[in-house]
Amino acid sequence: MPGRLKGKVMLVTAAAAGIGRAIAELSAQEGAHVIATDLAEDKLKDLKTAEKRKLDVLSTPAVNALAQEINKKHGALNVLVNCAGFVHHGNAIDTTDEDWDFSMDLNVKSMHRTVHAFLPAMLKNGGGSIVNIASGAGSVRGVLNRYVYGASKAAVIGLTKSVAIDYIRQGIRCNAICPGTIESPSLDVRIETLAKNTGQPVDKVRQAFIDRQAIGRLGKPEEIGWLAVYLASDESSYTTGQIHLADGGFAL
Repeated sequence: MPGRLKGKVMLVTAAAAGIGRAIAELSAQEGAHVIATDLAEDKLKDLKTAEKRKLDVLSTPAVNALAQEINKKHGALNVLVNCAGFVHHGNAIDTTDEDWDFSMDLNVKSMHRTVHAFLPAMLKNGGGSIVNIASGAGSVRGVLNRYVYGASKAAVIGLTKSVAIDYIRQGIRCNAICPGTIESPSLDVRIETLAKNTGQPVDKVRQAFIDRQAIGRLGKPEEIGWLAVYLASDESSYTTGQIHLADGGFAL
């Protein structure tokens, strides 16, 4: 039904492209007041249906400052959607300390920053929904050459379950979405980089990503976006602390 998120204030990280963009657009379509954030603020310009803010999720002061601004303006968020992330390719031997630290910071600690900053006002406001983008790689399934990525996304699921159980009686729901491989600008870059590093044609590398999806195709950002809309809405009011696979059978 239309207007599923009417009256809800939602903040989305990494909203400039891909899954974050789809969530922001679909949520606005369903009536939410969307605050779309990204480090690349210029890429948010054509997102006409959202309030736009530059945000570096790697900066605790930046996240805290935005939370103070948003809470003063809107009272509190009703929905927090954490989409920021990075896919590192590598195994335990070729992953450096720098690779590990960056991936854990962007994929996990960024979510801690936003939850820590926005949760107090959400609690005072009577609750809300937190949606974290995890992955089919990690605790759900081991994936070749996704050592630190898998570890970081497994940590996201642990973070999600911890928030869910700690605040279940205070009106907070927290769920994780675990996508398969989704069409996005970042995937295009990963494919081009992998093709260059391995000396393979781009088309062959892309086909390998497609072939590992049991459903026989890549996912679309909107297919994740609609699941996020559901988890943000009151339709999912009995759902918390759960892993929601939208992976085209990747984990089968």
